[in-house]
Amino acid sequence: MRYAQGGGLTTERRRLRERIRYEAGERFARGEKTTVVAKYLRVSERSVERWRRAWREDGMAALASAGPPKLPRPSDGRFAELEKELALGPAAHGWADQRWSLARIRTLIAWRFRIDCSMAAVWRLMHRHGRSWHCPARRAVERDEGAVGLWKKDVWP
Repeated sequence: MRYAQGGGLTTERRRLRERIRYEAGERFARGEKTTVVAKYLRVSERSVERWRRAWREDGMAALASAGPPKLPRPSDGRFAELEKELALGPAAHGWADQRWSLARIRTLIAWRFRIDCSMAAVWRLMHRHGRSWHCPARRAVERDEGAVGLWKKDVWP
């Protein structure tokens, strides 16, 4: 599968491309021409030129893979751990009030799992696992639920 991480190569394909770049670096050290290297490795000359420029500036280290294009998202197992952390409440994690916001959940994910993700990614993660956005209802402190229930039952109709 080409776009396993949502835009990029799979781990095996990244390793293969890295080996090809290293092979090109060895050929650069032997003094082979760009066209010969491109033809042998079956890649474009433009790629070989780009690799040669990087190799000239930083050596073989410049040809190493930069890793996956996106940071990993929390797995289902890790989300279960996140659920436990969320159940403890924001106060247990140092916030004054008892409201979870996307920013706070993002901070918790970064602290707990060492994964940096955007607010949109946090929203998608929560939505994917059945969580929805809730706005706390503003209720008077003196509100009497029993009286409200009676009023709805007897007076409202």
